[in-house]
Amino acid sequence: MAFILLKWKADMIKRFSNWIVQRSKGWLTLAGVLIMILFMIFVLPDQASKSLEITGSSSSPDTSFFYTPSDLYQIAEEYGISGRQAYIRSRWTFDLIFPLVYVLFLATGISWLYTSLSTQDTRWGLSNLLPILGGIFDYLENVATSFVMAIYPDKIITLAVAAAGFTLLKWILISLAFLAYLILFFWAIINWIQRRG
Repeated sequence: MAFILLKWKADMIKRFSNWIVQRSKGWLTLAGVLIMILFMIFVLPDQASKSLEITGSSSSPDTSFFYTPSDLYQIAEEYGISGRQAYIRSRWTFDLIFPLVYVLFLATGISWLYTSLSTQDTRWGLSNLLPILGGIFDYLENVATSFVMAIYPDKIITLAVAAAGFTLLKWILISLAFLAYLILFFWAIINWIQRRG
């Protein structure tokens, strides 16, 4: 029974990955690239300067690869009441949109590049799920860090540990997604050169 359930889950994962591949046409991939570029040029710098102005600190759990619960509480202390409120608002406005932007960019890009390869290894096809998992952990991080900021100076250590874990997993998955994107990009270029030759 457990084997059947595992096989069913594996089939569902493959189907979902294939569904993304089938919908990742050139125009959607290009749209993902353009939206990501515009976000990087116009939105992210503006958001970073606003955050620094309101919180008075350049530290943020979102941009840290790893932090401890005590680091998170130190950031909460540095922010002050208005900074913590601004941080929570940002998690439920800007940071609801940004994961959608990078998931679109990475998932469609990986999928489209994968379909351009002459020999398709299904393991690389499944790499389009990495950014989606990264986005899920980004939202979980938002929930956990928002609670930490909302209840501070009260502390729930397990919540802070969970926040740190979600952040670490988010960055690992997003880093792996970018790595897969780059590998598939160069692999697609090599394939193109070989076909032209």
